[in-house]
Amino acid sequence: MKFKLGSVLDLLLVFVPITFAAEYLHWSPAVIFISSCLGIIPLAGVMGKATEYLSDRMGTAVGGLLNATFGNACELIIAFAALRAGLIDVVKASITGSIISNMLLVLGGSMLAGGLKYDTQSFNRTAATTSATLLALAAISLTVPATFHLVSNGHQNEIKLAFVIAVVQISVYCLSLVFSLKTHKNLYSEEAGEEGEDAVGTTGWGVKKSIIILAVATILVAVLSEYLVNAVQEAAKLLGITQLFIGIILVAIVGNAAEHSTAVLMAMKNKMDLSINIALGSGSQIALFVAPIIVFASHIIGKPMDLCFSSLEILAVVVSVIILSFVATDGECNWLEGVQLLAVYAILAAAFFFAP
Repeated sequence: MKFKLGSVLDLLLVFVPITFAAEYLHWSPAVIFISSCLGIIPLAGVMGKATEYLSDRMGTAVGGLLNATFGNACELIIAFAALRAGLIDVVKASITGSIISNMLLVLGGSMLAGGLKYDTQSFNRTAATTSATLLALAAISLTVPATFHLVSNGHQNEIKLAFVIAVVQISVYCLSLVFSLKTHKNLYSEEAGEEGEDAVGTTGWGVKKSIIILAVATILVAVLSEYLVNAVQEAAKLLGITQLFIGIILVAIVGNAAEHSTAVLMAMKNKMDLSINIALGSGSQIALFVAPIIVFASHIIGKPMDLCFSSLEILAVVVSVIILSFVATDGECNWLEGVQLLAVYAILAAAFFFAP
């Protein structure tokens, strides 16, 4: 019997009705929080499958737009829910957490899994370097507001700076889509084909079915995200962990778990270009698309958000970008490089766990 990680994740769908029951029966916030997290994981996977299927069927332009809109929809929905609840620190933590988890956890896990099967794996160096440079821009976008905060006492100016940076970020992201989908699409031309379609579980799906599934999954994720966010503060106290750790580690893993599994599976099939594109592409999308969209949304709902992250968050992103430049831009990887990325993630996770 062939093992499929996706089918195992689908078993977690049982936590969707459990979460509704827990909320209706007023169970412990810790139970609601954990159940919401476990329920969102497979739903995020379903959204990813539907998006990938529709992208393949609707052509490069529409496919690129779909990926830009729904590629990280789960993280965006959770961030919106936290923003509406006034949990700005959780919103910021989920952004940095998603960036570093893609750079370190997803890519590291993929290199380790693929490296245990193949001595050395190769990938397109130019495409990887481009993605790494986009992530370096993310590090700069986090560092500049923090430095500005130290030399300026005007909070209103920090809000204005965040808005300007968000405009620059989303402009660069749009240009990166032109680069990957039009002018240099040959660098990203490797496709998973029928084998890849089977790997993500979309064999036999039609466009209409995919649209319906995507709509239903999005609604369910939105509802579960509301439950998750409403339970965060009490759950953090009951579980003895900080909201910072929840946002950077737990929420990031929840939103990316299904995507993580796909990247690992592609690496095990020696499709390292696809694996790296998933990991680094998702990370840069969070930094250059999701983050500015949240900044714009914060202005719309009357709760303007700045981009002043904590020193530990900035350190985490900068360190991740530095080690990424060493292991992901030479065109080759092995299992030891995967271990190194995972080791950095473990160190950072420990730092966030013990952070006051």
